[in-house]
Amino acid sequence: MNQSIKAMFRGITGLCVVSMALVGGATAAFAAGTLSPMGSGVKPVTINSHDVKVTLNNGFAQTEVVQQFSNPNAKVVEAVYSFPLPKSASLSEVQVLVGETVINGEVVEKSRAKKIYNDEKSKGNNAGLAEKNGYQDFQFRVANIKPGNDITVKFVYYQPLAIDGGVGRYVYPLEEGNTDEAAVSFWERNDTVAGKTTVNVDLKSAWPVANVRVPGVNPLKADNKLAQGLYKAEYELTSGLKKDFVFYYSLQNNLPGRLEVIPFRRSGKGDGTFMMVVTPGLDLKPLNAGADYVFVLDISGSMTGEKIRTLCDGVSRVLGKMSPQDRFRVVTFESRARELTSGWISATPVNVNHWVHEVKKIRAGGSTNLYGGLSKALSKLDADRVSSIVLVTDAVTNTGTISPKKFYSLMKKYDVRVFGFLMGNSGNWPLMRTVCDASGGFYAGVSNSDDIIGQILLAKQKITHECLRDARIEISGVKTYDLTGDNIGKIYCGEQIVVFGRYQKGGRATVKLKARRTGEEKVYSTQFNFPDVDTDNPELERLWALSRIEMFEDLANSGLMPSSESKSQVRDLGVNYQLVTDETSMLVLSDAKFVEHKIQRRNKSRLAAEHAAQSARAQAPVKNYRVDVAPRSNGNNKSQNDNKRKNNNRMFKFSAPRVGGGAVDPLSGILMILSGVLAGLAALGKGRKEK
Repeated sequence: MNQSIKAMFRGITGLCVVSMALVGGATAAFAAGTLSPMGSGVKPVTINSHDVKVTLNNGFAQTEVVQQFSNPNAKVVEAVYSFPLPKSASLSEVQVLVGETVINGEVVEKSRAKKIYNDEKSKGNNAGLAEKNGYQDFQFRVANIKPGNDITVKFVYYQPLAIDGGVGRYVYPLEEGNTDEAAVSFWERNDTVAGKTTVNVDLKSAWPVANVRVPGVNPLKADNKLAQGLYKAEYELTSGLKKDFVFYYSLQNNLPGRLEVIPFRRSGKGDGTFMMVVTPGLDLKPLNAGADYVFVLDISGSMTGEKIRTLCDGVSRVLGKMSPQDRFRVVTFESRARELTSGWISATPVNVNHWVHEVKKIRAGGSTNLYGGLSKALSKLDADRVSSIVLVTDAVTNTGTISPKKFYSLMKKYDVRVFGFLMGNSGNWPLMRTVCDASGGFYAGVSNSDDIIGQILLAKQKITHECLRDARIEISGVKTYDLTGDNIGKIYCGEQIVVFGRYQKGGRATVKLKARRTGEEKVYSTQFNFPDVDTDNPELERLWALSRIEMFEDLANSGLMPSSESKSQVRDLGVNYQLVTDETSMLVLSDAKFVEHKIQRRNKSRLAAEHAAQSARAQAPVKNYRVDVAPRSNGNNKSQNDNKRKNNNRMFKFSAPRVGGGAVDPLSGILMILSGVLAGLAALGKGRKEK
């Protein structure tokens, strides 16, 4: 066995919303943990330790999790570990240490992986399997754990991170959303860690950081060099696996609007990959206007307890903040949808007082008929008024119409925007994205452990200012292809845009952001060089592949691509770039078994390149990838020439918008964001009439 790997393992010891505030006090019924079938007489495998290393650098996050398990049963068992699915996560590495044997993972087609795993399991051999369970979670299986034996499992995933309103946010999800009723009733779960649960964070930012925050957790130790964009800290999660870990970092004020391009291209081999990050510096004006609002509220069984009480209180409070020229309707849905208001209600003080009382009577229960709720909301729109829908749900629809294609077709029939708030982990974010994208709105997910203050300020600024419409990215001068995220649609205040793509070879390129603002076409442009060789960030290939996978899934959900074609594309990308998807799984075997089953070691070669790059980056200073600044000139009047060239190549004239400051208690926070939603929706809706 590789001695460095062996030493690593041996060294491990003690291994919401009508606004984004409404789930703040809710507690999930289950958390990440080990599973065993109910009534089987088999105890769930014990979690001895759980250690997490998070590296935030150059626009994406790397999360490495190492856990030690032991078998408390008197017989050989299969270890099963469930972990809530992080959004846009590319699971790229799984490694298992059983005794003195290390086995590694390779991604293959899903049914083949399952068959080989079961075969090896039945023969009593060491084997592991990592699978994606839809939008719900990842599940890791390790076969043939002997009584009293310890195993150590390491898994690694990458995900892109965008700055929103000058604030970066990373979530390590642990709380289950309690949305999979079949799983809840089938599995017995162990979410207790016998030893410590630690999270080590290493932040490298090309831009100065003003502050960092982890709600509810203080660091055991920290190395704070925020002005240099550096921060290292170790946290201990005393709640074990029961609560999400949420890490915020805010950038300093007055940072420029900018274009950053992170490239990867092997020396003389094939095409390159890039991640383009656009942080618009735009003077977007605040807008206010009266309008119509439909609140569509999920009151199904998953909303029982604190969630429904907080939801009702939040709706009641925001009704009290509406202007008399506004109108509102309230639609609830569980097994069926019904309208509480029976038509549009003017937001007069008398009407508001009445409906505050009525809303507080709402009780939760039943299944989830999301399509019925949206249909009811769309049934009485007034063509002479600007109307918007505020949708609050986990989107786990299980009654009535459930086909994403039907949701897409429904929203395309109406000139109304949906602003969705997805509650907790395990929510159906692909469906929520389909609904909101089809309507031209946006959606946001919220962890139960989120910082209410931060989420309020981010959402409030985004929807109370004008936005760019029909935005798109165009690149010329260098041959690029297979872009994702370039047809942006709308850009909201403070929003950062991430575009992935491929390029054939290095050279001088021009990039343009084209959009409409107040009915006028706007063009923001700059020039930069794509490099012939840059091997610093090989992980970009996986992130690009994952962005393509999500694009194909969205096309299938919208009915714009046959499901069979989408699945084929997802399967091929998963195998070629070694990603766990709905069509692929990661099979963990010994080297000899991979040879026996004739499985190509694609992941082994990828990991070698990624590990080498990660080691080099760890020792290097943080790198700034901004490209919309001209290189220095060699002229005699150096300073003057430099300034002129620099200004001419800037993509934006203004600083990037960022969220404001100030302290807000949770109840006031609910008021702020919801009243902000109302004002912002009116402003955005007003712009719709310009079309």
